[in-house]
Amino acid sequence: MAHQRQTRRRVLRGITATGLTLGMIGTGSAQSSSTYVVTGGGRTRLENAGATIRRELANGSVFIVSAEDGAADDLRSVSGVSGVTENFEVEHDGPISEVEPQTTDDAEFTEKQWDKEITDTFEAHDYATGEGTRIVIADTGVDGTHPDLEANFNEELSVSFVDGGEKDEHIGDSGDHGTHVAGTAAATGAEGITGTAPDAELVSVRVLGPDSSSFADILAAADYTAEIGADVANYSLGAGPFPPEANSDGTRVAVQKVMQDVARRGTVSTVSAGNAETDLQRGGLFYLPGTVQGVMTVSASGPGDNLSFYSNYGTSEIEVGAPGGGRGTLEETVTPDDLVFSTEPDGTYGWKAGTSMAAPQVAGLVGLVRELEPDAHANQVENAIAHGAELVPGRSSPEFGAGRINALNTVSNL
Repeated sequence: MAHQRQTRRRVLRGITATGLTLGMIGTGSAQSSSTYVVTGGGRTRLENAGATIRRELANGSVFIVSAEDGAADDLRSVSGVSGVTENFEVEHDGPISEVEPQTTDDAEFTEKQWDKEITDTFEAHDYATGEGTRIVIADTGVDGTHPDLEANFNEELSVSFVDGGEKDEHIGDSGDHGTHVAGTAAATGAEGITGTAPDAELVSVRVLGPDSSSFADILAAADYTAEIGADVANYSLGAGPFPPEANSDGTRVAVQKVMQDVARRGTVSTVSAGNAETDLQRGGLFYLPGTVQGVMTVSASGPGDNLSFYSNYGTSEIEVGAPGGGRGTLEETVTPDDLVFSTEPDGTYGWKAGTSMAAPQVAGLVGLVRELEPDAHANQVENAIAHGAELVPGRSSPEFGAGRINALNTVSNL
């Protein structure tokens, strides 16, 4: 596969280093009802208590329901209910840094992909390219018309989850975040850049943006990824870090049940670790939907194989690290060169940094593993990636877990 391409003059988007957090707010409607995520209880009991079941998840152990505003305590009193969480809204953090848009004339964009060089990804393509695998990008949507994405993009399966877990049509990218993430995972290299799994199918599941962006939407989307038989779903988003007492409503348990069910059905979930510069092991902190059993939580590394200055970390909380851009401090970071370069809407390209950029590196690597070992269970895929990682001994580095990923090591060991 040719890794260097030339392309006509293109406008390059400015540098942004973005992350996503979830804010805990109510989601009342004009009918004075709210959406809740309920763990346990059972369909009949919840309906008898006045709730309307909107979606059933994890073999009936988690429900997305509508009920009157302020009904959380009533729902908690239902026999068998172990947790009730009022829906979250998702919000973007502002950029860490940005510059004016730049242009390029016939640039060899592969030279900007230090992230693929440092992980030996191009060499890994001699073994696998993700052919026959399916990668879901759960994000702001994806511009599937981008010349480096269109050959891989499955518009028929692409959807949006809005209004507390309701499925709606695909509308493209409501921002630019999802398209950037998609290119990192599976850009074809047709014109500009090559993703980790350039022959994998891409499916967009929008959970962020106008009329979307809620905790319930994310859980519903996770269920959908398993329903369509995705090999991996990437979530460059998150909530927290939260103190342990914040789990009193069962939020973490609900996420874990859904994600474990998705893994049991064969879909690996890669999740960004978050950009709060926080030790997630300290004091029992947790970050969602990462740091639960059933997902791969990914921290961010830079061109110097350092933990990126913004990345969360924590012993036993991080599965692996992957290139997300930035160095050990903001002051050491050279922009744009130290950020991750990828696709953006309308045929453009741009630089971003964040654990949001690290997670799709691992999602693409799942695609390579699944091409070579299509029947591997989710935990077997995770183990293969962990065994191929480098820089640290064992699997308990607070910064990188089993290490920073190496695609060539991973696929050549299979």
